[in-house]
Amino acid sequence: MKARVLGLFLLFEALFMLVASLVALFYFYRCGDGDVLALTVSTIITAISGFIFISAGRKSGNKGKRDIDNFEVKDSFIIVTLTWIFFALFGMLPFLLNGTVKTVTDGFFEAMSGFTTTGSTLLNNIDEQPHGILFWRSIMQWLGGLGIIVLFLAVMPSLNRNSNKTMMFSAEMSGIGVRKLHPKMVVTARKLLGIYIILTILCGFMYWLGPMNTFDAVCHALTTMSSGGFSTHQASISYFNSHYIEYVASVFMFASGVNFSLYYFLFTGQGKEFRENEELHWYIGAVVLMTSIIIALFYFAPEVDTILTQEDSYPVGFENRFRTALFHVTSIITSTCFQATNFDYDLWGGLFIIPTFIMMASGACAGSTSGGIKIIRELISIKSINNIFRRLLHPNALFSVKVSHEVIDDEKTRRVINFLIIFMLLYILGVLLLIISGSNLQESMFNCVSALGNSGPGIGSTGPSASFSELSNMGKWTMSFLMLIGRLEIYTVLVSILVMFRGNRY
Repeated sequence: MKARVLGLFLLFEALFMLVASLVALFYFYRCGDGDVLALTVSTIITAISGFIFISAGRKSGNKGKRDIDNFEVKDSFIIVTLTWIFFALFGMLPFLLNGTVKTVTDGFFEAMSGFTTTGSTLLNNIDEQPHGILFWRSIMQWLGGLGIIVLFLAVMPSLNRNSNKTMMFSAEMSGIGVRKLHPKMVVTARKLLGIYIILTILCGFMYWLGPMNTFDAVCHALTTMSSGGFSTHQASISYFNSHYIEYVASVFMFASGVNFSLYYFLFTGQGKEFRENEELHWYIGAVVLMTSIIIALFYFAPEVDTILTQEDSYPVGFENRFRTALFHVTSIITSTCFQATNFDYDLWGGLFIIPTFIMMASGACAGSTSGGIKIIRELISIKSINNIFRRLLHPNALFSVKVSHEVIDDEKTRRVINFLIIFMLLYILGVLLLIISGSNLQESMFNCVSALGNSGPGIGSTGPSASFSELSNMGKWTMSFLMLIGRLEIYTVLVSILVMFRGNRY
């Protein structure tokens, strides 16, 4: 395997782990935090492992650079998949060494949830964690939000030939809405990173203007723009009890669900590309529609669902209901899943569960940091189904699927349909495995879509006011695997598995 490439990625991870170590050192002198040793040792272990992999790659490849230049398309899928697994394996070290979690299973779950920006957590004592650990949880999500490979290509010197960069970029950013902004992939990655950094800084500044201190503002900005949802407090955003913070979070969560390529077009004066993007129109429409539905349910659900509804958990007054509905919708549809002042949809009643489930599965735009199926795939599927009915009525007519005035060829349409079929099959398999692991049917259905959609919370014992600490070990490993598949949008992981098990036959 391309050990040298994996070694370089581990050194990349060690660099950010070092930043978290410096944060821990600062707060050690400021308030006596005790996580410096755990983060420093983790950094050293990760860096040494990276150098070992690089050395092994040079020996096995015999020519070092030539080994990197000659890897095939199938190798790029394996490298991307292994990179994310290795990042989680080494990313869990600070949690284990600090005592934040007790077992490898818990550590891997927390780290995979972080890097895939799922946001599911096992921790019930977040407020007691030292600053370095909290910052590491946030930086993990920021790294995973735009994509580890994309960030690496943007900031590191030339790794290999451009074709290989393109292969790895495509393997990680497999959404069909991701567009090259420059003929050179590394330039595209840098443009995306620049937009990502600008939005993160702006988000942090807006948080800081409110009741958040600098540390909280930085950490929450990292996890907002990555659509991650990890917080520095167990109560999440509701800890600050601020209408201002909830509105700011809603705006930037919505922003994180927009295709980042569109920001580039907007910033470079190509406003037509931004204005006429059909997926963006549907995204805005979905947010408006779902917000309206949630507001309406706050008023009418108690009359319809008198048994399950706990009306005392509802926000009071139109402004509170509007803010809560907007926050809930932007949080769920972008898979960020922060918790606001009124956040526990588990208590709102069964009528709220259905739209929440749909939004978790749907996700926002392709090319964003959100999870889920993505709106463009749903749009293509709807138009493809509509064409089937049109062909039945007009057998001799020719119809094509168009999105934003662009014809979607049959190959892309087939990939979208196949994606949805595989998504459903994986969902059914995941639900069965979670039931076998000890979860009930309702929780299994919600937890599975939460993991595959990289959303975060579940329902019942794993709901928004709880954690996943009571999940069995089998359930945690199942969800960790589903998180990885969901973040890499299914094809990359499954192709890697097929290649590794079937070798040259693929």
